[in-house]
Amino acid sequence: MELIMPPKKKRSVKKIIRNILIAVAIIALYTWTFVSIDIRWERIFSQQTINNFGRVIPQLFSPDWSAFPKVMGLMWQTLQMAYTGTLLAAILAIPFGFFAASNMVKNKVLNNLSKGALNGIRAFPELVLALMFVAAVGPRPFAGVLAIAIGSIGMLGKLYSEVIESIDMHVVEALQANGANRIQVLFYGVLPQIIPEFLSYAIYRFEIDVRASTILGIIGAGGIGTLITISIANRKWDEVGMILLVIIIVVTIIDTISAQIRKRIV
Repeated sequence: MELIMPPKKKRSVKKIIRNILIAVAIIALYTWTFVSIDIRWERIFSQQTINNFGRVIPQLFSPDWSAFPKVMGLMWQTLQMAYTGTLLAAILAIPFGFFAASNMVKNKVLNNLSKGALNGIRAFPELVLALMFVAAVGPRPFAGVLAIAIGSIGMLGKLYSEVIESIDMHVVEALQANGANRIQVLFYGVLPQIIPEFLSYAIYRFEIDVRASTILGIIGAGGIGTLITISIANRKWDEVGMILLVIIIVVTIIDTISAQIRKRIV
């Protein structure tokens, strides 16, 4: 039995020209990028670079197990920084989320101010915030906690506002029609719809903050990043290998556990 295939759609000339222009623009963008950043290929593949790789890489893959207790102690400090910063951000982002949600606050001025504040916070990378707080409170883990907390408010506040705006308003309207006051509407109509996703986003942000806090120590914000700086400065590549191994294992465990928790919550 012969199959009758549907006729192929003719591609318009406009679409063909558009696709060609897009391809040319992408190629031109990549070409301009590689030309403008001045990559010195001869230095990358020089004998000195090859010798450095031959000296450093074997040590990285031969971790110094005697440094394990010290590394784990600082890794625990890093986890404490990430947890404390994320917890503060998860709490402080709630009012921002409600004020930025147009279905909760009808005042456009408050909406725009809240959204502008969240956008402004997200514009500052954690490293910049950490530098500011290290200068303010000194090189200690508290600076890292503040940097993580402030940096995470921008992302969590934005996500919280989107969750609030997506709730079923029919539940809220039904409660209001039955004479419920604002507190009752909040506790029985709004919170049950948003808490699972709020928790899910907070846990996901904790995963990100664990990775971020390992970097903040490099600029003096405490944690395992400080040890990375010291080890690299002293050319202790076997100790750096131990640090990287611990970070990889800890981050993998946290990612696995948090993924399971988020599946159960949502």
